[in-house]
Amino acid sequence: MKRLLILQFLLIGSVAIAAFAHEVRPAYLELRQTGAETYDAVWKVPGRGEDLRFGVYVRLPANCQKIGEVRTTVVNNAFSDRWTINCTGGLAGGTILIEGLSSTVIDVLVRVERLDGSEQVTRLAASSPSFIVEAAPHRLEVARTYLVLGIEHILTGIDHLLFVSGLLLLVTGFRRLLLTVSAFTLSHTVTLTLATLGFVHAPPAPIEAVIALSIVFVAYEVLRKKENPDGLAQRKPWLVAFSFGLLHGLGFAGGLSAAGLPAAHIPLALGFFSAGVEVGHFSFVAVAVALIAAVRRWTMALPAWSSRVPPYAIGSVAAYWLIVRLAAF
Repeated sequence: MKRLLILQFLLIGSVAIAAFAHEVRPAYLELRQTGAETYDAVWKVPGRGEDLRFGVYVRLPANCQKIGEVRTTVVNNAFSDRWTINCTGGLAGGTILIEGLSSTVIDVLVRVERLDGSEQVTRLAASSPSFIVEAAPHRLEVARTYLVLGIEHILTGIDHLLFVSGLLLLVTGFRRLLLTVSAFTLSHTVTLTLATLGFVHAPPAPIEAVIALSIVFVAYEVLRKKENPDGLAQRKPWLVAFSFGLLHGLGFAGGLSAAGLPAAHIPLALGFFSAGVEVGHFSFVAVAVALIAAVRRWTMALPAWSSRVPPYAIGSVAAYWLIVRLAAF
C-alpha cells in the first residue's frame, strides 16, 4: 500500500512537471495564397505574461519579400502578426524555418493554403524547426500532425489527467472502471466534435473553472466513499464521468480551436485529433492501472489517514485552480 501511494504521487507529479515544462498552446503560422506569387501571412505566438512573447520568428525563403507593414494585435495572452508577402515563383519547393524554436518549449502548427483550396499542414518542434513547402497536399501529413497534437494536448493537460486520477481512486472493480472511463471518453468526444464544428458555443473561462470544480468534486467523493457508499458517485460513477466529460470536451475543443482546422480536411483533422486525445487518455489510464496492479502484490501496514493523502493533494490543486480561474473572470 505504501508503494502504491508513492507511485500515485510520482505519477501525478510527473504529469505536473510535464505540463509546466511544455507550453500547451502551440504557435501558429498561416500562409494563405491570394495570387500567383502573393500570400497573406498570420503568425500567432503564445504570450508569457507582462507583454512578453516567446522568442520565435519566421524565416521565409530568399525569394519572398514583405509588402507593407506588419500589424500586431494581442488577444487572450497571444500575439498575432499579420502581413503580406510576395514570393517570386511561388512558395512551392521553398524552405520555411522557425528561428529560435530549438531553444523553446513550444511547437508550431503550420498551414499553407493554396489558391485551389488545397492545404499543407505540418507541425514543427525543437528537433525539426523547418519544412519544405510542397506542390501538392498530403492527407497523411494532416493525419499525423493532428494525431500528435491530440496526444500532446491530453498528456500536457494536467487538469484532465487529475480528473481521471480521481476516477481511478473512486472506482473499484475492472468492469465498473471500464464503464466509467468509456462514459468519460464518449461524452468528451461528443462535445469536442460539436464545439469544434461550431454547433456549441461556450466561453472558455467558465468552462475552465467548472473543470477545476469537477476535480474538487471527485476528490471529495473519494474521501467520503467509505462513509457514504450509497452516494451517487459510488452507485453510478459512470454518470458522474459522463456529465463532467461533456465539460472536459469543451476544454479539449478550446485547444483545438487555438490551433485551427484545415478547411479542406476538417473531418480528417478532427477525427485524428480526437483519436490522439483518446490514445493519450487511455495510455495514461493503462499506465496508472498497471502500476496499481503491480504494487498490490506488496503490502505494508500504514496509518489509516495515509489513504486520504492522494485525494487531498488532488483536491487542493484543483481548489487553487478554481480560485484562480474565478478571479480571472
